[in-house]
Amino acid sequence: MLLHGHPRTSATWHRVAPRLVEAGFQVVCPDLRGYGRSSKPEPTPDHSAHSKRATSQDMLQLMNQLGHEQFVLAGHDRGSYSALRLALDYPSAVSKLALLDCIPISEHLARANANFATSWWHWFFYAQPDIPERVITADPDSWYQGDPAIMGQENYDEWRQAVRNPATIRAMLEDYRAGLTIDREHEEADRTAGKILQMPLLVLWSLRDDLELLYGNPLDIWKDWASDLRGHGVESGHHMAEEAPDELATTLINFF
Repeated sequence: MLLHGHPRTSATWHRVAPRLVEAGFQVVCPDLRGYGRSSKPEPTPDHSAHSKRATSQDMLQLMNQLGHEQFVLAGHDRGSYSALRLALDYPSAVSKLALLDCIPISEHLARANANFATSWWHWFFYAQPDIPERVITADPDSWYQGDPAIMGQENYDEWRQAVRNPATIRAMLEDYRAGLTIDREHEEADRTAGKILQMPLLVLWSLRDDLELLYGNPLDIWKDWASDLRGHGVESGHHMAEEAPDELATTLINFF
């Protein structure tokens, strides 16, 4: 199972998924709750309708309905948080886990400083009530700035249709609002309880993005969350499934 990030859809994997199929995997690429063509639940005051716990339950139910009681799982960006939550809540379902461009939300917030707030200002802007909806829906193409040359035309067309839907924009913003509230609470409860990932964990990060600039080696953070950890940087911008599909696919195949 491959879970996409913001503001993409499952089509972001269009250069990676075929390589996994060629290697013998059955591959499931869903749109996350609220994203792309998935359903758009009504927001709730505590943002639980768009929490990573709710999304991870969607993903588990989908895999179970397809006949997969246990599976390998990869998530990128916002999808990595849903993947992490699924692995923490249902460890017997996930045999191996790969997280791309990710450290836990609670770890980001615990380290939040001026550099983080400047670089990741969108987290806090998206969390505001009403204002980001009005700003983004005024011109979503300019706000998100997709590039068909990098994304691939089919992926770009699907993505562009999705981000022009106000219900999708609202759902994506609720994802971030949940991140700063209920998702953070769930992660902190896990840390208090001493819960860690027991399955093998692969962490990959984009070398032309800013995760390493902010924190140094992300594995130094992840070592407190996993008992079996490995990972490395990938020569890519943030959307590595689109920008470095060959390296990413090869790495996932070798890990899974």
